[in-house]
Amino acid sequence: MYTAQGGIMARKSENTTPVGLKGMNELFGNIKQYQATRLPTYQKLWGYYRNPHDSQTQREGLPARLKRKDAFGAAKEIVIENDIAWRVHAMIDFMFSREPTIQSLATSSERADDIERFLKDTIKANGGMNFYHNLALIGAIYGFVDLLVRIDDSKQIVIETLAAPRIVPKLSASDYRKLDSYVIAWDEENSGIQKTLLGKLKSKVLQKNTAKSVSHIYHLTPEYFDYALVPNGDISHHSKVTRTPNPFGYMPLVHIQNMSQPFHYEGLGEVEPLISLQDELNTRLSDRANRVTFHAFKMYLGKGIDGFVDRQVGPGQMWATENLDAEIEEFGGDAHTPSEDSHIAEIRDALDKASGISPLVTGSVRDRIGNLTSENALRIVMMGLLAKTAKKRINYGDGLIKMCNMILHAATITGEFVTKPEERLVRLDWPEPMPIGESQSLVNAEKKLRIGVPQKQVLAELGYSKIDQIEES
Repeated sequence: MYTAQGGIMARKSENTTPVGLKGMNELFGNIKQYQATRLPTYQKLWGYYRNPHDSQTQREGLPARLKRKDAFGAAKEIVIENDIAWRVHAMIDFMFSREPTIQSLATSSERADDIERFLKDTIKANGGMNFYHNLALIGAIYGFVDLLVRIDDSKQIVIETLAAPRIVPKLSASDYRKLDSYVIAWDEENSGIQKTLLGKLKSKVLQKNTAKSVSHIYHLTPEYFDYALVPNGDISHHSKVTRTPNPFGYMPLVHIQNMSQPFHYEGLGEVEPLISLQDELNTRLSDRANRVTFHAFKMYLGKGIDGFVDRQVGPGQMWATENLDAEIEEFGGDAHTPSEDSHIAEIRDALDKASGISPLVTGSVRDRIGNLTSENALRIVMMGLLAKTAKKRINYGDGLIKMCNMILHAATITGEFVTKPEERLVRLDWPEPMPIGESQSLVNAEKKLRIGVPQKQVLAELGYSKIDQIEES
C-alpha cells in the first residue's frame, strides 16, 4: 500500500529508516546555499510579472532621482505600467488555446481508447485547462517548470506543478541533463503559535512546539524518498527523518524548459528579457508625468488692456479696450514633445520585438494591417509569436508525453489501471494556434482525408477525439 507524506508518495512500511543527522546537515546546507543564490532572482521575476499593488516590484527598477523626495519632502510622480503580464498571458492563450489531444499508440484500438480515457480523466481531475495554463505560466516566468507524479492516500494519481522557488535540483557531475537527486523545500508559519500570555505559559509548561516557522524538506532519489520537518530553520532540532523506498525505480519527475538553453538546467523565460525595457518604459512615463505636472499651469500676458489684472482669467471672461494693438498672449502648459513621444513609442516597439507579442494579438488594432487577406496579414504580423509557440510546443509536448507515461506507470503500481510498458506510448495533437473560420477548418480536414491522413488524427487536430464521441453518445 502507498501513502502520501505531505505531498510526496511513500510506501507504508513498519521498517521506516531514520536518516543520520550528518547527511541531513549537508543536505540542509546545500538547500540554504542554493536558495540564497537563486531565490532573489526568482522573486524578482515573479515580482516583475505580478507587480502587486502593495509592493510594486517594478518601482525598484526606477532611477534614484525619481524615488527620492524633493527639497520640500514631496514625492515625485511615479507611473508604473505593467507591460509584461499581458504579454505572458497572450503567449499562454496562444499555446494552450484548447487542450491538446492525447492519442495512445497502443496497437489495439479498444485498448487505445481505454488508455486515452484514463489519461483524460486523470488530467481533468488535476485541473484540466487550469493545469495546462499553470504549467505554461510557471514556465514562462521562471524559464522552466517541473512536474511530480505521485499517489495520495486514497490511491489517486496527483500531478504536482513545482515552481522554481521551491525546488533544489542536484545535477549529475558528468551530465547536466541528468539528476542525482531532487529536493522540494518550503517554509510555512506555524499555525500552532500561542499569541496570548496564558497560551504561551501553557505551551511552556506542557513543552509544546512553539516554533515560529517550520521547513518542509523532501529529498527524492531513484532509490528512496526522505522527509524532514525542521523548526525555525534549525536542523539540529529537526524531527525524525523518514526514508521510504521509491516504488517507481526512478524519480517520477518531468523537467520542461520553456525555451531551450544549452548547458543549463533552467530554460529561457519570457520575463527576464523584458525587465530592462520595462524599467526604461516606466522611467520615461514617470519623467513625462513629472514634466506635465510641472508645466500644467498656463499664464496670460495682457498688452494694452486697462485693468487686465483686476479680473480673473476664466471661461467667458471679456475685456473691452479701444487700443487696436491690444492682445492677450498665452504661454506655459504642456507643450508637444515629439522626441519624448517617439522615444516611448520606440521602447514599446522594442518590447514587441523582444517578446514577439504586439497589441494586435489582444485585438488592439491601431494601424492598418495591410491589403492581404485577413488571415495571411495576421500570420505575417504575428510570425514571431507563431514561431515561438511552435518551438515551445515541442518542449512542453515532450514533457507531457513523459508525464502520461509516468501516470500509466503509477496506475500500474496501484493496480487501478494496469498497462504494459509498450502500451504507455502516446502522442499529442495540438490545436491550430491561429484562429481560423470553422468552414475553412473543415475544408482543410477534407483535403487531409483525401490524401490519406488517418481520420483519428484529423479529428484530433480539429479538437475532437473518439473518447469525446463515445461520451456524447
